[in-house]
Amino acid sequence: QVHLVESGGGLVQAGDSVRLSCAASGRTFSRYVMGWFRQAPGKEREFVGFILWSGGVTSYADSVKGRFTISRDNAKNTVYLQMNSLKPEDTAVYYCAASLRGGIYDYSYDYWGQGTQVTVSS
Repeated sequence: QVHLVESGGGLVQAGDSVRLSCAASGRTFSRYVMGWFRQAPGKEREFVGFILWSGGVTSYADSVKGRFTISRDNAKNTVYLQMNSLKPEDTAVYYCAASLRGGIYDYSYDYWGQGTQVTVSS
């Protein structure tokens, strides 16, 4: 069982940077692939990126590639989403999720946080 809590969201301006954190409970955190997803108003939840258990392999959606970076600290049971050069279209609720399988599809993830709102003004 993994319990996830996101933090770090807020209201920012276009071009700003924000770092989201996702704190996980559970002794087996390091076994999980950690993903980030987002959901904008009126839209379906979409994949942002994931990081493998070792932290050495990441994958990103094309829409955020080069601007967003995922990292993890297994000793702290925490995964991070560093978001740079934010755009108004990045406005969404951001969720972290944990999976033993990983991937880009939300149905592959077994545990979800409650989400944190990021709003980017133009």
